[in-house]
Amino acid sequence: MKKVWEKYCGINLVIRILIGLIIGAVLGLTVPGIGIGVLGNVFVGALKAIAPILVFVLVISSLANAGSGIGKRFRTVIALYMISTFMAAFVAVIFSKAFPITLNLTDAAEGTAPSGIGEVLNNLVMNMVSNPVSALAEANYVGILTWAVILGMAVKVLASDSTKSTLQDLSAAVTKTVQWVINFAPFGIMGLVFTSVSENGLGIFTQYGRLLAVLVGCMLTIALIVDPLIAGIALRKNPYPLVFRCFRDSGLTAFFTRSSAANIPVNLALCEKLGLDKDMYSVSIPLGATINMDGAAITITIMSLAVANTLGQTVDIPTAFILSVIATLGACGSSGVAGGSLLLIPMACSLLGISNDIAMQAVAIGFIIGVVQDSLETAINSSGDVLFAATAEFMEWKKQGREIKF
Repeated sequence: MKKVWEKYCGINLVIRILIGLIIGAVLGLTVPGIGIGVLGNVFVGALKAIAPILVFVLVISSLANAGSGIGKRFRTVIALYMISTFMAAFVAVIFSKAFPITLNLTDAAEGTAPSGIGEVLNNLVMNMVSNPVSALAEANYVGILTWAVILGMAVKVLASDSTKSTLQDLSAAVTKTVQWVINFAPFGIMGLVFTSVSENGLGIFTQYGRLLAVLVGCMLTIALIVDPLIAGIALRKNPYPLVFRCFRDSGLTAFFTRSSAANIPVNLALCEKLGLDKDMYSVSIPLGATINMDGAAITITIMSLAVANTLGQTVDIPTAFILSVIATLGACGSSGVAGGSLLLIPMACSLLGISNDIAMQAVAIGFIIGVVQDSLETAINSSGDVLFAATAEFMEWKKQGREIKF
């Protein structure tokens, strides 16, 4: 069994998901009466179980083990990372308003919309101070984030190095558990697609196609317009030679690896070619792989607003702004495994009063389109790491009168 498992895991996840998708669609058309749809329910159930623990442990561990003094030395690159991620979430709101998407969700009528910004803020504050155990049990992601931040800061100040090391080990263990769950994604996707096709026919893929088109369009807008604009304003120089080099040398590799963490060595090598300071980029690149998450912010925002549209909710501008902030913070905590940003969709949905059961259906849909969505998301995230790390250092070069060459 071990050899079979290793051989199975050795096959590229994208290929496995494509095979599962095709098999699910064929079986849904030919033998709709068989019960393999339960595989989709099991997969979604596993995601629902592990996602709250994932967010809680990763945030505590990240804060507890953060290096001291990094905020001062790298404030420029951190600011660029955060501005870019927020703009990605905000542009995603605009795209969702311009091209509203609805999803095929079961029990969608259960959702209820907040009456206005006052109720949203009240729900936000009350969720923040929710009992942490209840927050984990009920998948209250706002409460989970709040208590994870508080506990992470407390551990950083008070705990011993051995305790912090234990938290890192726990974080690695949870991440590994998520990887195991994700390895069963092809079977889950097969069950989900089987259920969708057997109940709705192949027309269901037209809906997924529209959703994917909005996601891709928004990501390309950020990558080709917004991020270059941020870099151009910072440098007062045409940024596109640097943008296209980052795409070529970093984004292309990240597209196929689908992991910002796995692409760190590629980005470090590119920074060396650009002549950047090793003391700077050796920290800013790994940092960017954690907090520079434009694609993740886009995915979280568009998917959560698609669920809101499906429920007939109208999201006003103030609420959309808060959603952009939540998506920005959530994107910074997305895990390093394929599809990690999808697990944070329920956090954004909770702001809109959408139940975890309904939100997790959107997560499952995300895995169906993830062959393209997650690849492009990772490419934008990873190439942006180098773009803004280089921009921050080139800004210092300009102050010193040094020549900037891309």
